[in-house]
Amino acid sequence: MDKLKDATIESLQDLMDKGELKAEDLVRYYLERIETYDRKGPELNSVLEINPDSLEMARSLDKERKEKGRRSPLHGIPVMLKGNIDTGDKMETTAGSLALAGHKAAGDAFLAEQLRKAGAVILGKTNLSEWANFRSSRSSSGWSSRGGQTRNPYDRERSPCGSSSGSGVAVAADFTTVAVGTETDGSIVCPSQKNGIVGFKPTIGLVSRSGIIPIAHSQDTAGPMARTVSDAVYLLDAMKGSDSRDESTRPFGVKGEKDYASFLKSGALKGARIGLVKSFCGFRSDIDEMVAEAAEQMRQAGAQIIEDLELPHMREYDDEEMEVLLYEFKADLNAYLSGAGAPVKNLEELIDFNRKRSGETMPWFGQELLIKAQEKGDLTEETYKKAREKSLRLAGEEGIDSLLKEHQLQALIGPTGGPAWKIDLINGDHYTGGGASQAAAIAGYPHITVPMGFVHGLPVGLSFIGTAWSEPVLIGLAYSWEQISRKRRPPEM
Repeated sequence: MDKLKDATIESLQDLMDKGELKAEDLVRYYLERIETYDRKGPELNSVLEINPDSLEMARSLDKERKEKGRRSPLHGIPVMLKGNIDTGDKMETTAGSLALAGHKAAGDAFLAEQLRKAGAVILGKTNLSEWANFRSSRSSSGWSSRGGQTRNPYDRERSPCGSSSGSGVAVAADFTTVAVGTETDGSIVCPSQKNGIVGFKPTIGLVSRSGIIPIAHSQDTAGPMARTVSDAVYLLDAMKGSDSRDESTRPFGVKGEKDYASFLKSGALKGARIGLVKSFCGFRSDIDEMVAEAAEQMRQAGAQIIEDLELPHMREYDDEEMEVLLYEFKADLNAYLSGAGAPVKNLEELIDFNRKRSGETMPWFGQELLIKAQEKGDLTEETYKKAREKSLRLAGEEGIDSLLKEHQLQALIGPTGGPAWKIDLINGDHYTGGGASQAAAIAGYPHITVPMGFVHGLPVGLSFIGTAWSEPVLIGLAYSWEQISRKRRPPEM
């Protein structure tokens, strides 16, 4: 099965089109690897549950391919979904929380519907930082009361980051072809770069959030996690679209693209003006050297790199962002739970459940963020509205957009973050410097991270950030550089 190891969507489709591979065989390949490396061996603990219908789905899609041809580039391709995404099947949707144990959604999230229409095989659900890492400021990324601690495949003693921890590890360790993560601030790009894969946080509104357990509607989005830029884009194409259940997707009909894969162009760097954000750098000299090497590679490919740029207002909206998240978490989670038929019906009941079963739910860290959110009022309060206005303005119009406009840039680049830290369940995460996610997350702008190299065997990534709906540009730049650099190496397990 060497031909399946770390195989791309294009290579798998070629094998299936030639009759040399069936989707059923591909599913069995991943199931065997999950059993060998996730359940046993290094026990990476990335997969919460396997879809019991996955083999039957694959067999049905194999039959359809033979009789009618394939539906899309994702026909017969296994996809893992983060454990906060609804599926109307035999799997649970819990956000990793024991409070939702046994909860099976009445129907698919919009993105799951889209994936099924594209012919993807929903292989299973991945572990995550419980409640997408919005429970405690002392949490350990990748730990949930339902799933336990997910581990980094490059060093199982180190963090996979989060909150899309299991999705990142499952892709990196070759337990699936691609996976879907979600991000409010960093939860796609951080676990992607820590696990040496591509992460793609799209513009808010490109992918519907309906049927996803929320944190905050101002910043939440789902996005692809993959081993290559092209695989991420094929997955994005299958997930995207307008959804009447999510108002943020209304602009998609005008601003979205029918075929994002058409922007996978190896010559996209030629003539591009790209800004290297100094504000993202300076926390490690070895990472700064990698960024400089990447910038030089882009120059050699015909890009103009404008260096030493400072992102305006960076870190000036930390308090406002948290204020928005606390207010919106209460409102959005209560709205989701009220109609979900879940064991707990609102945030107050969730907090009470955790208190009563604290030995199981809170053995390592508490729920102070849940409590702070419960204390907030509704979204008509001036405190909330002022915090959202300020953070959005400083991150977007006066932040990213201002820098792009001043220097006539198509995109910004910089290190996504530092290497993975050691897992510490007692003290929680301790970030190792850097972090390019915040402004794009608050503004709702696209952000792609691509493997850039290694620090003592631990992967780090390069970020490509643009303004709203600039995915065509970012895809071209990220893909073009990836074809030149080819820095990804799979973990040795």
